[in-house]
Amino acid sequence: MVKYTDETIVMKRIQTRLKWNKVWKRIFFLATMFALFILVVLVGRIVLQGIGYFDWDFFNQYASRFPEKAGVKAAFIGSILLMLVVAPTSIILGVATAIYLEEYAKKNKLNDLIRTNISNLAGVPSIVFGLLGLTIFVRMFGLGKSVLAAGLTMSLLILPIIIVAAQEAIRAVPNEQREASYAMGATKWQTISRVVLPAAIPGILTGSILALSRAIGETAPLVVIGIPVIVHFLPDSLLSEFTALPLQIYDWAKRPQEEFQHVAAAGIIVLMMVLILMNSIAVYIRNKFQKRY
Repeated sequence: MVKYTDETIVMKRIQTRLKWNKVWKRIFFLATMFALFILVVLVGRIVLQGIGYFDWDFFNQYASRFPEKAGVKAAFIGSILLMLVVAPTSIILGVATAIYLEEYAKKNKLNDLIRTNISNLAGVPSIVFGLLGLTIFVRMFGLGKSVLAAGLTMSLLILPIIIVAAQEAIRAVPNEQREASYAMGATKWQTISRVVLPAAIPGILTGSILALSRAIGETAPLVVIGIPVIVHFLPDSLLSEFTALPLQIYDWAKRPQEEFQHVAAAGIIVLMMVLILMNSIAVYIRNKFQKRY
C-alpha cells in the first residue's frame, strides 16, 4: 500500500508510461507515413508511365496488337455493365439477408451457425467463387461467358462482405429507437424500413463501397469462368460476351513489349477513375444520411 502512495514511485511510473506513449505514437506515425509513401510511389509511377497513352483515342479504341492503337472501349463498357449487375444484386440480397438475421431470425444454434459461416465466406479466395460461378451460372443455367454470368459470380464473391457490414450497421442502431417506434404503434416492418434502415445506411454503404471496389478489380473469377480478354465489339445485352478492365490490364501487363507496360498503366488509371467515381457517389449518399440521422 505504501508502495502505491509513494509520490516518487508514482511519478516515475507516470514518466515511464508517457515515454512508452511517445514511442508507440512514433511507431504508428512511421507506419502511416511508410504506407502513404508506398501509395504515392505506386500512383506516381503508374501516372508517369501511362499518362502518355491517356487520351480520347484510348477510350474510343478496341484492343490491338499495336500499342499505339490499343484502347479500353470494350473493357470500359464491359466493366460498367458488370457493375450494373453486381451492385443491385449484391446490395439487395446482402441487406435483405442482414435484416432477416438481425431482426427476424431467432437466437438459436442454427442461426448462429449461419452467421459464423457467412463471416467465414468473406475470407474464401476469389478463385473458389469463380469455380462456383462456372458450375452454377455458366454450365447449369447455360448463361455462357455473358455479363449476367460474370455479374452473378462477382455478386457471390462480395455478398458475404456486404452481409457482415449490414449486420454490424443494423446492430449498431440503438434499441431505444425501435422501442420508440413500437410505442407510436408502428409495425415491425414499418420500424425497420423507416427507422432502422435509414439509420444504418451509412454503415451499409461503407461496407458496400469496399465490396464493390473489390469486385471491379478482381480478375481470378473472370478468368475461371472463361471471359475473353480481347473483344472487338460492345455487348448489346446482359447475355452477350464481354471483357472487363482487370482482364484487359492483365493481358497488356504480361506482354513482352515494353510499350504495353505503359498501355497497362493507362488502363490502371481508367480503373482508378471508375473506383474514385463510385466511391464519391457512395460517400455523398452516406454523408447525406449521416446529417439526417
